[in-house]
Amino acid sequence: MLSQLAFSQTSAAGSWNTLNIRYTRNDQWSFFAEAQLRSLKFYRHFHYYEFKGGCNWNVHPNAALALAAGSYQTYAEGGNFIRPKNNDEFRIWPQLILFQQFGKLKTEQRCRTEMRFTSNGYRNRFRYRMGIALPLGGKKDGIQQFQLSLNNEIFFTDREPYFERNRLALILQYKPSLFSTIQIGFLRQFDYKINDETLRILFR
Repeated sequence: MLSQLAFSQTSAAGSWNTLNIRYTRNDQWSFFAEAQLRSLKFYRHFHYYEFKGGCNWNVHPNAALALAAGSYQTYAEGGNFIRPKNNDEFRIWPQLILFQQFGKLKTEQRCRTEMRFTSNGYRNRFRYRMGIALPLGGKKDGIQQFQLSLNNEIFFTDREPYFERNRLALILQYKPSLFSTIQIGFLRQFDYKINDETLRILFR
C-alpha cells in the first residue's frame, strides 16, 4: 500500500494515494493491479483517479518487460469530481526496466511508451525515469525494512512542443513484512501547457 501527501503550487496541501497489489507466479512472471486517487486539497477537491493492471516478465536478472492497460480520469477543478471532465482516457503501455547494482546502491532506468485514447483524440507519450535506491539499516528477519530512493522522470511526445512534464521524487520506503510496503515521499513536478491532466501538484 502506498499513501502519499501532495502540496500544490500554493501552501495548500493535497493528497496522492496509491494502492498496488502484486502476484508473483514464478521467478519470471508476475501480475499487478493498481488504483490511484488524487485531490488538489487535503482530502478535498478530488479531481483524478486511475486504475490499471498488467504483467511483468523478468527477461534477465537486470532487465524486466511489462505490459499494462488502464483507465485514467481527470475532472475539473473546484470540488469533488466536477464535470465536465478534463480528460477521459484509456491507456496501453509497454515498458522496459533496467537494473544495476553498485555495492549497496541500486540504479533503475525505466522506459515507457503510452498509447493514449483520450477524449481529445489519440496521442502518444514517452516517459524515461532514472532512479537510485539506497537501503537504510540492516535486515530484520531477512527483510530490508527501510530504503531511500530518488528518481527523476521526463515526459515527452511526438507532437510540438514535445516536452510535457518533469517529475522529481524523493521517497522513503518501509517494508513491515514480506508482503507489504508503505511509502511516503516528496515530489516536485513541472508541467508544460498540459490541460488534460489537472496537476497543480508540486510536492508529494
